[in-house]
Amino acid sequence: MASLALREAHGGRLFGPAAVGWLAAAGLSLLFSLLPPRTLPAFLYELPRDWRLPLETWLSASMAWLVEEAAIGPLRFRDLTRALAAFVEWPLALVRALLVEGFAGSGSPGAGPFAAPVSWLAVILLAGLLAARSGDRSLVLLVTGSLAYLALFGQWPSAMVTLSSILIAVPFGVAIGMLLGIAAFRSARFERLLVPLLDVMQTVPVFAYLLPMLFLFGFGPVSAILATILYAMPPMVRVTALALRQVPSEIRDFAAMAGCTSRQSLWRVLVPAARPTLVVGVNQVIMLSLNMVIIASMIGAGGLGYDVLTALRRLDIGRGLEAGLAITVLAIALDRLGQKAASRGERTRQQSADGLLDRPTVWLALGLAALATTELGRAFPFLAAYPESLQVSTGPLWNELVAWINVHFFDQLETLKSALVLNLLAPVRRFLLAQPWPWVLVLLVVAGHRLGGRRLALTVFALAAFVVATGYFEKALVSVYLVGLSALVATAIGIPIGIACGLSDRLWRVVEVVVDTLQTLPSFVYLIPVVMLFRVGEFSAMIAVVLYALAPAIRYTAHGIRRTPPPLLEAGCAAGCTRVQILRHIRLPLALPDILLGVNQTIMLALSMLVITALVGTRDLGQEVYIALTKADVGKGLVAGLCVACIAMIADRLVSAAAAHTRRRLGLVP
Repeated sequence: MASLALREAHGGRLFGPAAVGWLAAAGLSLLFSLLPPRTLPAFLYELPRDWRLPLETWLSASMAWLVEEAAIGPLRFRDLTRALAAFVEWPLALVRALLVEGFAGSGSPGAGPFAAPVSWLAVILLAGLLAARSGDRSLVLLVTGSLAYLALFGQWPSAMVTLSSILIAVPFGVAIGMLLGIAAFRSARFERLLVPLLDVMQTVPVFAYLLPMLFLFGFGPVSAILATILYAMPPMVRVTALALRQVPSEIRDFAAMAGCTSRQSLWRVLVPAARPTLVVGVNQVIMLSLNMVIIASMIGAGGLGYDVLTALRRLDIGRGLEAGLAITVLAIALDRLGQKAASRGERTRQQSADGLLDRPTVWLALGLAALATTELGRAFPFLAAYPESLQVSTGPLWNELVAWINVHFFDQLETLKSALVLNLLAPVRRFLLAQPWPWVLVLLVVAGHRLGGRRLALTVFALAAFVVATGYFEKALVSVYLVGLSALVATAIGIPIGIACGLSDRLWRVVEVVVDTLQTLPSFVYLIPVVMLFRVGEFSAMIAVVLYALAPAIRYTAHGIRRTPPPLLEAGCAAGCTRVQILRHIRLPLALPDILLGVNQTIMLALSMLVITALVGTRDLGQEVYIALTKADVGKGLVAGLCVACIAMIADRLVSAAAAHTRRRLGLVP
């Protein structure tokens, strides 16, 4: 049925005028690639330096002016940055004192801290009791088991440093995101101004956040916290605006009939009603904050992120995987705990021992018990810190496994690598780099007009023209080559797995655990085993990107296959279709919009991984951003980051338009 609709949409012809036009365009692109290198005039491949937009110089000069000269009367911009840093620094110092360092003593030589940090037993106890408020025993086991894992594998000190940063960054990110989301909900004009900024913030490489923070606030944990807040905040803004709009109109009418003011209606009616959706935004902030801790370790965040980064630099796969798994464990515990804490209602309070854990006296007693445990740690060190003699490590096992693979399968791995580089990577790279920028602009404009009309065509033209005008066109093509090829491989692997998962509930339950783990592993972790097996280079970068971006292709495909309307499946069975025919002619065509959204998310994740792969020797926009970070060149880093954002927005707009076009063609939307 759906396949017939597809054929009728093209008038029953296999090759229409549009298909002939695209074949001609592909032929011309192939012709460019077959010409000797740089046959056309040089300015068609890269604008001369004198023709480029000097945006890097402008941004660097503007940042220097802000720091050195900008002032409003007696108040200098530098004073504002110092005040902001102090506003973040004092709660961070308090939390780090509680969890990591303890409170300073008299300052005399040899004097210990006035008060020790909270012991590991006390932290596990308090976290377990917080989980117990939900009435979910499995959550209690998960949270306490996760924290015990950190202590058992010797990751506790670094994990507490990371947790300190998360406990500060997440509340700030959630609060600021909610306020901006509420403003967007109330003002359509403000939302129109905010959405492009959010698009840029969510597509700019993570390293680009570090540059202005490093320039304005210097090296240290405060800069890392501020960068984390900026990076993790945008999803909360979008989710808040969406959640408030999804509140049923009956609830809004009830608030108006009850005589609520605008403020009362918002905070006492709309926000509580939107709480289930707001939880999704909180979880996204937690996950993005944890994903940022490794990047932020480059400017002084410390913690587990620093351990992973150090292991990557030393190619210590065992230590890197252990620290990365510790971040994953911490992320899962915080994610589940945040979901339960935000969605806990009256029913769960009654389940938790008739509200016993909600009584202030109980929590006061627990606090005193935690304090007693901490103070006893002075006399009994095993109470303050988990004994090193009882710690275990899988690091040597992983190192030996990689060494064994390299010894026994080195020739096979090198053969596979050489075959793919010579027959796949090199031809695709050569093909793309042979395309002149005017021809690429023409292709993008035509594709945009075909999929979304004049507005989309103008949008993709402006974004691509920005890349050309700033002089990063060639680097952008290398980025497109890496991201495009990686996304293609990821979808080629992920879509068949997603189809199988959509047809089998048992398989999906197994694969879902793997997908969730892949999505919570820090991006740096993917580089360590890949580099150990294949050394540095674009091939290693592609493998790491494929692994990191694989999850959305599986998840969205499985979702699309599983939500096929039952009446259509019954109609196919009644018509005598086999399972293969039902899959081919009913399930897959109807799942195509969801599959395209999965491809879109795969591309976005691949682009977010692009800058991380700069550490393994790529020569693209990610490398430019990383070089700018090492040199503290704000202008160059921001412009290169904006070019990555332009590529991401072009891909997002075109793929989203293709998904919408497919829905309309299949009659899935009115």
